[in-house]
Amino acid sequence: MAAQEIENGTTWGKELWDQFDNLATHTQKGIDFFERFGNFIRDRSAIEVEYALKLRRLVKNYQPKKSKEDEENEFSSLIAFKNVLKEVADLAGQREVVAENLQNQVLQGIMLLAKILREERKKALNQGAGLTQSLHTQIGTLDRAKRSYEKAFREAEKAIESYHKADADFHLSRADVEKQRVNMNIRNSQSEDAKSEYANQLQITNKQQQQHYQIALPEVFNKLQELDEKRTRGMKEFIKRAADVEYEVSPIIARCLEGMVKAADSINEKDDSMIVIEKYQSGFQPPGDIPFEDLSKPDPDAANNSQTHNSSTGLNHMTGKGTTKDKLKKRVGIFGIFTGNKEDFSDLPPTQRRKKLTAKVQELQQKVAQEQAASDGLMKMKGVYEANSMLGDPRTVEEQLNESVNRLDRLRHELLRYQKLLEQANNQTFIQHSPQSNRVIQNGQRSSRHSNGSSNHENSHDDNGEDHPDDAGSLSRSASESSVQQAQNGLNINNNGSSASPESGLGTSHTSLPGSGQGSTNEQPMNEEYYEADAPLGTCRALYPFDATSEGSIPMSEGEELQVIEVDQGDGWTRVRRFSSKGWEEGFVPTSYIECTLYA
Repeated sequence: MAAQEIENGTTWGKELWDQFDNLATHTQKGIDFFERFGNFIRDRSAIEVEYALKLRRLVKNYQPKKSKEDEENEFSSLIAFKNVLKEVADLAGQREVVAENLQNQVLQGIMLLAKILREERKKALNQGAGLTQSLHTQIGTLDRAKRSYEKAFREAEKAIESYHKADADFHLSRADVEKQRVNMNIRNSQSEDAKSEYANQLQITNKQQQQHYQIALPEVFNKLQELDEKRTRGMKEFIKRAADVEYEVSPIIARCLEGMVKAADSINEKDDSMIVIEKYQSGFQPPGDIPFEDLSKPDPDAANNSQTHNSSTGLNHMTGKGTTKDKLKKRVGIFGIFTGNKEDFSDLPPTQRRKKLTAKVQELQQKVAQEQAASDGLMKMKGVYEANSMLGDPRTVEEQLNESVNRLDRLRHELLRYQKLLEQANNQTFIQHSPQSNRVIQNGQRSSRHSNGSSNHENSHDDNGEDHPDDAGSLSRSASESSVQQAQNGLNINNNGSSASPESGLGTSHTSLPGSGQGSTNEQPMNEEYYEADAPLGTCRALYPFDATSEGSIPMSEGEELQVIEVDQGDGWTRVRRFSSKGWEEGFVPTSYIECTLYA
């Protein structure tokens, strides 16, 4: 481009031969502007760094908190949001790349070029100033030679005029005339010498001036033009380079945006709804119809149950009509036995319990497989050492092998236990009550539980034709809970005058049932016929021994058969009774410790 302009004659040296000062100012402004562009790149790079930092802080602030439960049941919307946060973090990384490349590839180049341009400009201006000074000096020499010539020429003219006057004056002597003639010749000679010097200096000055304006100074101006064009060209290249920095990361940014779109497309509202069901499903059946209570008809059990009803007003809603979520908490506070054993997840609803047991079985299976692999490896190592004692002492492996075998046995025992619990949870058939269920099936007949703990059989009679209450189990439980409540309030209701503990209250709950007489010294065990009237819901067999260490529970031995009088209401405990030498005993046992067979 510069060569083409020189060929066309459009150069600063030719077109701007007399604009030295303006060109110096122009090039200075150009370099200042170029450095200002560098400052722009620097500030933009700082903004990119700050933007990336704020993006990372944003991702950190909105990162969902991790929990084991959320990892098991993660909603698609939550997973999508986590992926979006990852993409935003990647975007922050790309902004950091942009900032780094702007600094390394653009800003440093601008600063380096600006430094070079300033040095070249300074050198060219110094050269131009030197040429101008030399020309000015020569012109000054010419001016002095011209003034000398003018002075000598005037003096020569004056000497000639004096000689002609002396020569025409007849009064002067020949010596005076000769003197004027000699002076005239001297002045003429001096004038000629001054003239020659002036002519010589004029020739030198013209030659130098021609060289200055046609060759020397144009070269300086062309250098200034070249460095100014280099600055302009650099401006163009660095603007493009800054854009290229953006182009280089744009595919990655585009993939980040595509990842966000993909994350959004992965959201499935139906799957999230199923996760909610899987997460919160209890396994209970919805409540049945609430029976109508006809108060106009006499209730033969009302008189017998009045005392029990009055003593258990605050508890019967938890036993006769089922247990709501809030009332489950109340029962926990009273008996303190529903949070004692959570390793088998008996405190969870059926569905959630099966889910936890399944996860536990899978976890133990994985641990067993890992420990088995470790044991096999130690066994092989021991065999190698026994075959070649040079490789190692087999006794060093034997201790580790024994520990591994012991761990493996414990894991297998634990796995077997949880597999049995899972099998029981999957295969056990029982009537599931919702928190407000009020209908159960007993002995093949349908009965409706009332809030007072009694129930009315539909055409249910004993062999003697006498009507019996069909929900004595619930009444007995209410009375037991009433006994616990009164014992906590400092009341004496036992026949020996001592405060009733929940275990003794539940084991001899007849003390608070109609006909027992509270505080009576002639208290006798409830006869078997009364409990026969309270038809059991089914039978159960103890899978494991259980020591009753909590209030309201009863002990049992492995393989013992018991009657189920109230099924698990989601709290992990089943109410059972049995007949012993002391009479009928009833209380709570862990549901996971028994295998139930309920009547259809």
